[in-house]
Amino acid sequence: MNKTKIIATLNKDNCDKKILKHLILNGINAFKINIDNTNFDFCSKVISLINELNDELKTHVAIMLDMNGPIIKIGHILNGEAKLNKEDKIRIYKDSVLGDYTKFSVDYDLFNKIPINTSLTTNSGLKLRVLDKQDDYLLCHVLKEGIIKDDMILNVENIKVNKNYLNDIEKNIILFSSENNVDFLILSNISSSEDVLEVNDLLISIGNDHLQIVSKVDNRFAVLDIDKIIKISDAIIIDQKSLGYDIAIEKVPGIQKRIISKCICNGVINIVMTELNEGTNYNKSDVSDIANAILDGTDCVMLSLNSEPIKTIQMLKRIINTVEEDIDYEYMLSQAIKTEKKDATGSLAYSVAGCALRLKCKAIFTPTMSGYTAKRISRFRPICPIIAPTPDELTTKSLALSFGVYPILIDKLNSLDAIIEKSKILAKNILLLKEKDNIILTGGYPFKKVKHTNFMKIEEL
Repeated sequence: MNKTKIIATLNKDNCDKKILKHLILNGINAFKINIDNTNFDFCSKVISLINELNDELKTHVAIMLDMNGPIIKIGHILNGEAKLNKEDKIRIYKDSVLGDYTKFSVDYDLFNKIPINTSLTTNSGLKLRVLDKQDDYLLCHVLKEGIIKDDMILNVENIKVNKNYLNDIEKNIILFSSENNVDFLILSNISSSEDVLEVNDLLISIGNDHLQIVSKVDNRFAVLDIDKIIKISDAIIIDQKSLGYDIAIEKVPGIQKRIISKCICNGVINIVMTELNEGTNYNKSDVSDIANAILDGTDCVMLSLNSEPIKTIQMLKRIINTVEEDIDYEYMLSQAIKTEKKDATGSLAYSVAGCALRLKCKAIFTPTMSGYTAKRISRFRPICPIIAPTPDELTTKSLALSFGVYPILIDKLNSLDAIIEKSKILAKNILLLKEKDNIILTGGYPFKKVKHTNFMKIEEL
């Protein structure tokens, strides 16, 4: 049972129910949909399919929607796309034009802000440099070849897009997410903690306390305000590829390590975007990137699916399971305690993870209503799985991304003895544990009279 969680990005080619079922059975913990690249009808269909499969398979796979936020988009291109070769010259127009390999327009006024020699990039690898400015266009030189497409995002060096994070489109996406019980909302292209607060305020105003905010770090401005962004986010995504377009590529690995460490210190889920998209001939550098992220303490890895999604996920699971054997759990424990709150739950969470390590326990059982204690224990990166029995279906989804936490939907338990007995049954049936194996139980005592976790109990099966 791997402790590092897996998120798969879906597109229109891999949303067949049969494919989704195989992906879930092979260990996917959450699916991500980029709603700006699809539409509400498509998203509704996929959400329904995932919910159906969760019911059929008795799983708790979470749903994530990714929205773009304020971006600079390329206008319409003849035949949908055009290739630009190195050393080409191209004009970027202020007013709308039909683009091709000599020109295109954008939906944002760059012209007053952008200086000569500014770099511009796209996610296709295209890199331009501004040579000259005229009243109605910029003349650019192609430094690195690539393609331009309809509505492709254009990244501009050192330029912060001066737009409110939430426009009517983004507000409708959030309302749609709330109405459809989406579990995680990904905020792309944020430039400061103010963008995150804007979304948080909207969630408060509509009374949604389930939808969790995932802030994506994909530009230099987000990196500059990372401490504040982490403190007001439920999770952070580190997008190495996009960061590499906006920041010197050699700085990105160090930035990723620091952000992972900051997230662990603050008890915030961290997610690393990865690539593993070369069929059976996997790139060694991709494998190394995934391994390093796991060893640094990431909660989740996220990847886009290729033409062989099942084989790719199976390979990813093999990498995760192998690398987790080399995690320095004792070091993770010692680092996390330095910033843990001095309260009963935090102290108990530390003790649970420490006992699991020293006694080589096979599982931790933490019955929960909200998932709070399970997340606190997860922060200490215990060596064994954290099983979180809960009677609340939304809580099972909210725990989908937490390192080592495996939520199980159960009937409400009415006594401490019932919790212990149920945990022993789960240990034997789900984890296939044997007699003499040790497990740890947590809970609140007196039962039903306290709202926080205040005890741990070590049981031998």
